[in-house]
Formats: sequence, C-alpha cells, structure tokens
Amino acid sequence: MNNTLAGKNGTVFNIQRYSLHDGPGIRTVVFLKGCPLRCQWCSNPESQHKLPELTYKQSKCIGCLRCKAACNANTISQTSEGSLLIDRLKCRSCFECTNQCPSKALSRIGQTMNVTEVINAVQADSAFYIRSGGGLTISGGEPLMQPEFVVEILKAAKKQRIDATIETCGYAAWETVNKVADNLNSTIIYDIKSMDSVKHKQFTGVTNELILDNLIQLRKTFPQLHILVRTPIIPGFNDSKADIAAILNFLAPFANIRYELLPYHRLGQQKYDYLGRPYPLQALQLDTELMYTLHEEVKKSGLTQ
Repeated sequence: MNNTLAGKNGTVFNIQRYSLHDGPGIRTVVFLKGCPLRCQWCSNPESQHKLPELTYKQSKCIGCLRCKAACNANTISQTSEGSLLIDRLKCRSCFECTNQCPSKALSRIGQTMNVTEVINAVQADSAFYIRSGGGLTISGGEPLMQPEFVVEILKAAKKQRIDATIETCGYAAWETVNKVADNLNSTIIYDIKSMDSVKHKQFTGVTNELILDNLIQLRKTFPQLHILVRTPIIPGFNDSKADIAAILNFLAPFANIRYELLPYHRLGQQKYDYLGRPYPLQALQLDTELMYTLHEEVKKSGLTQ
C-alpha cells in the first residue's frame, strides 16, 4: 500500500470485527470519534467528542492512587468509599494516569490511526468478506466529521477490493457528503430520526432540514447508490404510527432505497457512567407490541425489500 497513506490520520475509538448488522454480509466496523448531534438515546456517548477522552470503570479500581500521583493537573481525588472523583474540567487529557493504572480502571478512548493501519486491521477478515458479501463499514460518531480521513480509507479499500460503506446522520455540508459519497461503491446507511424539526432539535440538538436536503441531493446525484435509511424508534420521540407514516411519505418518491426500524435499547447506558455523565433517558420503556405494529406499517410500504 502507498506509504504516503501513513500520514493520513484520524481518531478511531473502536474497530469491531464480525459485525452482522452494519451493512451486507460479515463486516468490520471502524468507529470514528466526533458527532455534531447529541441524541439523548446515544448508545456510543464516547463517540460524541472528537478528541480522545478518559473513562473510569469503578468496578476495576483497586484504590492504589497511582493515578493521583501521576496527575500534574490535580484532577483526581478519592471518596471515603474508595472510588475516584475526576474533575474533568481540569483534566488536560495527557492520559498519564492511564499509563500508571495497573487494573485498567482508567483508560483512553480514542486513538490516532493512519489509513494504512485501518486497512491492515480490516484486511484481517478479508476471507469472511469474500464468502459473505461483506466488507468495511465506517461508523461513529459521525464519519462526515473526519471527511478527508474517510475518503482516503474508502479509496484504499477500493484498491484492495474491499466493499466499503458508511453509517451517517447526514448532518454535514453537501460538499462533504458529495465528496464522501463519490468514493462509495455500493451502499450508504443513512439515519432519518424524525420529520418533525422541532422535536428533532429537542432530542438531538439540531434541526432536520439539512439532513433531509442532503438525502434528496444524494439520491439525485448518485442514482445508482443503494441507500438504506434507518430510524431508531425512541419512546416519546418518534414511536407513533404518524411519525413513521411521515417518514414513509417522504421516502416514497425515492428509487433504489430501503427502510428499516431499529428498536430502542439501553446497551450504552453504562458508558455514561464511565465518562462521568448522566444518562438522559432513564425511565424509557419500549412498547414491543407497538414496535411490531410499526414494523408491519413499514412492510406495507414495500421499502423493506
């Protein structure tokens, strides 16, 4: 591979192998840090900030306080029960505390990687891609927050004959969307969370006009690109038949598009504790019968094929 790619860097917080739900076939998912949205249900809160972050898992902490001695910013103290208190506003993100932590209770989320390193990691499962029709999926966070890095990964994947796609919320300048989409060879996974712009801003921090406009432009500019639109169903936000009907009506004129619903879950809730943040949606419960009804509405639309 071209050695110049070693200089194309980005911030990656996870590489997940053998994924079955992030595009066709068996895939390796590369998760990038940084997202312009602040979805209240976000299952990857460690992806939101673009820079590396410190996480603390209390269950692993042995109370040795080597981290406190290593911290020049004096951000770490200890409660009477023995757990750590971290002043994250004072933290300089030097991560020296993580180097001194013998139990790995403190860790750094987000590593700088270059394109060559990413592609080498992805190629480890190339045999599975060939057999299953899988490949690479770039997710986040939001890949469009690191567009130059993403474009170079996509170009390198194409040279290695690895199918590559991205998962995006679509909230970026059209020039950025266009540049990335021009390097996709099959599919893009695109979130539409709600057609109600007011509710969209309430639950995600941004309005939806740019997201919807970009999808329209994407379809016009790349008619051969397969688009998988996804909606995470969040109780109290977009879980009514009217909410889903509005999205289906918006998608109806589109060609070469598929639509699916994702049920709300709390799999990322503990991550908020690790980051020292409150989880915004503590009391939510998904109505499984309603979810079934919504799935049936989507099936009737014909967009599930």
